[in-house]
Formats: sequence, C-alpha cells, structure tokens
Amino acid sequence: MATRRDLQLADGRRLVVHDAGGSNASDELTLLWHHGTPQTGALLDPLLAAAGVRSLRLVSYARPSYGGSSPNRGRDVASAAADVARVADAFGLERFMVMGASGGGPHALACAALLPDRVAGAVTFASPAPYTERFDWYAGMASPDGLRAAAAGREARERYAATEVFDERSFTVADWAALAGPWASLGRDAARAGNDGPEGAIDDDVAFAAPWGFDVAEIGVPVLLIQGGQDRIVPPSHADALLRTIPTAEIWLRPRDGHVSVLEACPVAMDWLRDRG
Repeated sequence: MATRRDLQLADGRRLVVHDAGGSNASDELTLLWHHGTPQTGALLDPLLAAAGVRSLRLVSYARPSYGGSSPNRGRDVASAAADVARVADAFGLERFMVMGASGGGPHALACAALLPDRVAGAVTFASPAPYTERFDWYAGMASPDGLRAAAAGREARERYAATEVFDERSFTVADWAALAGPWASLGRDAARAGNDGPEGAIDDDVAFAAPWGFDVAEIGVPVLLIQGGQDRIVPPSHADALLRTIPTAEIWLRPRDGHVSVLEACPVAMDWLRDRG
C-alpha cells in the first residue's frame, strides 16, 4: 500500500509524492517512477507487485498540473531533475534508479543526465526522442496532431485540446488486451488524469516538442530503452534515435508490442536496474 505525501517547495509549489516504502530508505534500493501522459502519478498495481517481490522501494511523484501537484507553466523536460532532487532530499534518498513510460521517459532521462551522482541507472518504455528535423519525428504516429500543435506553441496546443478526442487506432490489439487485463489500473488512472483537465498533458507536449534543456548525448549512467515494434503513439524510430545518441544506452526491442503492452517487461527491467543499483 502506497502512502501519499504533499511536498511543499521553496518556490511555493506543491508536489504530490507516492511512496510504497517505509520511512527509512537507508537499506532499501529505491526506484523512482516517472508516469506517462496523462497520469496522476499514483503507483499502478503491476508496478507495486513487481517492486514488492524484488524488495524495491517504489516512489513516484505527480508532475506539475497532474494529480494535485501545482502548475509550473513553461516547464521544460530538464525541470523534472530539479523536482526529483527535491523529492529525493525530502525522503532521504541519496542514490536511486529511475524508470519512465511514454511521457515519463524524457523526464527519467533528464534525471540520468542532470543527477549523475544520484541516479544509478535509467529505464524508459516507449520514450519520445528530443524533437529534431533530422528525421521525420511524427512518422508512424497514428495521431500526431497534438504534438504538431505543441510544436507551434502553447496557445496552439490549448486550442487543439479544446476538441481533442483519443484516436482508438493508437492502440494495438495487444495494448487493448493489456488494458483489459494486468494494466487495467493504468487505464483507470489515465481516465482520472483526463477528468482533471488537459493542463498537464499540454505542458508535457509543449516540453517534448521544444528544446529539452539538456543533451541526451551527455548521459553517462546506464540506460535501457524498451520499445514496442508496433507502437503507434511513439514509433520505434524514436528509440533508434535515442540509441544512436545516448552513449551508454542499450535497447530491448519487443517486435509484437505496442505502447501499453510493452510494459509487460517492467519486472525484468527492474531486474536490470537492480544489477546496477
């Protein structure tokens, strides 16, 4: 059972943190989870189960404008590292591992790049790559219009959000099966986040489609990229771009997985991180 803590920051913002461990983390391996877009930051059932049997302390936080955390208008991807450092300080975490799925992936990479003395390793699932024109960044996305709008600026992304409807073609048969089965808690949480409003997703998309505030080529900690070969939300070209740019990266390509079903690799990804913790 995870507990919730509201963390008050010096700048007046609040971050909502979820902790599945005890109050003393000194003897625990800690994994900090970066949630997808949109999610509330609450810890999901399969993550809790997999971390529990591996004696991992699992912590997550709601990014600004999600799950009760205060807005941070104009945030870039790099800003996640500063927020995570504040969370780690408050919870007494000197060293930890990070894992992020989908929209959480870039934020996990920010921690790997900017907190190298504290992050032992990073795993991403279906992470976008930094925006670039060196390849067709949108190719293979079933519904790229939200990110295209975000690239034109926040106002354009806000206008798009006013009429945005999820394109069910974005998920594969395997994705729908995962959401109907072991990852049902993800679907419920995404619905809660959506009901809270679009602000968090708008901020995420604008940050993804703009300079991230750090260079992934400067990451020096071990990175594992896990990618579904049939992903229609973040296509495999993004994982390939990250692999070619991050000097410490390796990749697990799961050819039959989509955007959600790829999360079935979470338990073995935790094993990979434990070996580096």
